[in-house]
Amino acid sequence: MTIKDFDTRAAWRAGDLQADRSWEFHVDDKAREQMTRAINKAFDPARPLFDYTMDDFDLGPAWDTIAAAIREAYHGRGIALVHGLPRDGITEQEFELMNWAIGLHSGVARPQGKMSQYISPVRDVGTDYRASNGRGYSSNAKLDFHTDGCDFVTLACYNKAKSGGQSMISSSVKAFQVMLEERPDLAEVAHYTNYCFSRQQEAAEDEAPFYAQPLIDFADGRLFGKWNRNRVQSAQNLDGVPKLTDEQRDAMELLDEILNRPEYMYTMYLQPGDLQILNNHVMLHSRTDYVDYDEPEKKRLLSRLWMAPKDSVRLPVSWGHFF
Repeated sequence: MTIKDFDTRAAWRAGDLQADRSWEFHVDDKAREQMTRAINKAFDPARPLFDYTMDDFDLGPAWDTIAAAIREAYHGRGIALVHGLPRDGITEQEFELMNWAIGLHSGVARPQGKMSQYISPVRDVGTDYRASNGRGYSSNAKLDFHTDGCDFVTLACYNKAKSGGQSMISSSVKAFQVMLEERPDLAEVAHYTNYCFSRQQEAAEDEAPFYAQPLIDFADGRLFGKWNRNRVQSAQNLDGVPKLTDEQRDAMELLDEILNRPEYMYTMYLQPGDLQILNNHVMLHSRTDYVDYDEPEKKRLLSRLWMAPKDSVRLPVSWGHFF
């Protein structure tokens, strides 16, 4: 199979998302109120997240809306946005529990670091994104286009920033199709050569500090994309990592240039109560830098969950080592 042969609804242009809003979903007032009561009732500040089960949460009709959004993200456009989740009358901890409850209904959560955190607060705690152990979710820096280490990610917004923090999404499928049209030689480099990605000092004891895989591969007729410039560049400082070839660097530059073209990059600001769902196999995402509020209770805060759905698709063999 070649990239040119591959056709999917996930190979969109920004104008496609603007013209067809079927990837956006809305929880109405009645469903939101019922969901709020369910979270308030289940919440116990002394109860660990892993002690909760799906049966603890009757999410009511809101779940039907969220489930439809997950299907759209995982099997359709690769992206979905749910508006109107509970936000007023709900604490930060209850809001995190709400995202956890969504995860319990939709599949199995994946760890997000060597500390085995299965849900992460996305907030600025002063992390240096470009450091050898830098993580973007705990900084306010502009992020490179990247994928997360899971099938799909949910990002629930509790507070938005004072300014900035714009979410940017591009289709990796479309980007590689464009690369094949414009520079087929570099598309071949992205497909047939391995790039080394740093684990950012998050490796387990039995893992190397980096892993290698191509930027594009196929399985069961599906195209899978992978990219994270920050981790590729960080890996170049690790022992045992081969230096990038000139052709690999050219492929990197072209890929980022395509991803940032206005016709392929869709931008949005998440509002409190929004839930963004992205399929990491076909979407690449980024974020602008932001300025936060001074008041702690107003600071930008989102809840991030990495998920493997119940109907996970088979991954390429080259994806196996990382996953």
